[in-house]
Amino acid sequence: MKDTIYLDNNATTRILDEVWHEMTPYFIQNYANASSVYHQMGREANAAIERSRAQIARVLHCTPKEIFFNSGATESINTVLKGVFDKYKSQGNHIITAATEHKAVLSCCEQLAKQGAQITYLPVDEQGRIAIEDLKNAISPKTILICLMAANNETGVLTDMEQIASISSKEDILFFCDATQAVGKVTIDLQQLPIDMLCMSAHKMHGPKGIGALYIRRKTKPIQLTPLILGGGQEHGFRGGTYNVPVIVGFGKALALLNPQAYNTVRTYRDLLEAELADIPEIRIHGQHIPRLPTTSYISFRHILASEIMTACPTLALSSGSACVTGSREPSHVLQAMGITKEDALSAIRFSLSLLTTQEEILQCARLIKEAVQKIRDQSPVWQLYKAGLIS
Repeated sequence: MKDTIYLDNNATTRILDEVWHEMTPYFIQNYANASSVYHQMGREANAAIERSRAQIARVLHCTPKEIFFNSGATESINTVLKGVFDKYKSQGNHIITAATEHKAVLSCCEQLAKQGAQITYLPVDEQGRIAIEDLKNAISPKTILICLMAANNETGVLTDMEQIASISSKEDILFFCDATQAVGKVTIDLQQLPIDMLCMSAHKMHGPKGIGALYIRRKTKPIQLTPLILGGGQEHGFRGGTYNVPVIVGFGKALALLNPQAYNTVRTYRDLLEAELADIPEIRIHGQHIPRLPTTSYISFRHILASEIMTACPTLALSSGSACVTGSREPSHVLQAMGITKEDALSAIRFSLSLLTTQEEILQCARLIKEAVQKIRDQSPVWQLYKAGLIS
């Protein structure tokens, strides 16, 4: 919508113009099936896929043969968790993750627990960080997988991937990292980081929806995974299904265009937003003083429902948490794991910026939020009780 200020980029981003232009020929001109390699159009489509694979590998500092295309991070998460458990359950049944992981991880773990898996959910502190000692203490002879995200999709809080990867490597335990929010925004060098498996989705980085990739280390470990989707042998038999050539091409182009340094301006705008909102009484910026994504600000406006604020600001595209639980009236599981009360969790709004966000939009957003909060609180009996010291 023309007049909408879009600050829901952790949910999805707009495709860059350069990405769209790279994709369009494969919708209209060369629409061939990339598996039809016995004619020129099919071979060209196949070559476009391999170029994209190489572009992604170049950014992540891995080899193209370690990149496997799929529909996105949720599929990758299902593939890894279910595939590792199936292949390694004879060696052990223990998986370590965190209470603040994406719902795809938590749902998979819940399902695997019914099949005999032992799941350890590491707690987090008030900033959303796990304690490394908790991770070390959780490891047992039956541990087959550590599954921890690089950056939280709600708070933007960054995980110390280097330390976790070092521990998993030393203990000879597979480490799977959901890097969906981090890829393209922070530097990830898989030559330096001994991460065994890593997933990403193009639509979080100004690429198209419905396409993602799973990195599986091949050079130093013979990692075995049971395929989630069987078909015609695509992706070396690891993931069946007709290649969606245009979106694969768009994925490679989008990641090739990104540079973490470009997010310095985004960080400046995020900090500006937080500074503009700082004079609102009784707000809390989650993870404010620890490393987090430059794109993300998750703020609780105490004694107001987030839904009230967003309804009062129809020209702002915001969210109250993960887009994967849209419509849910339950408070954020991430904030609750951080010790935030249910009431304060229900008052939280996530502002997530992108490379296309402007300073003017940030200032306009701050103005609208301040006006909305003031108006709602002026009419709120709960706020009057708070001001009178009758509730905390």
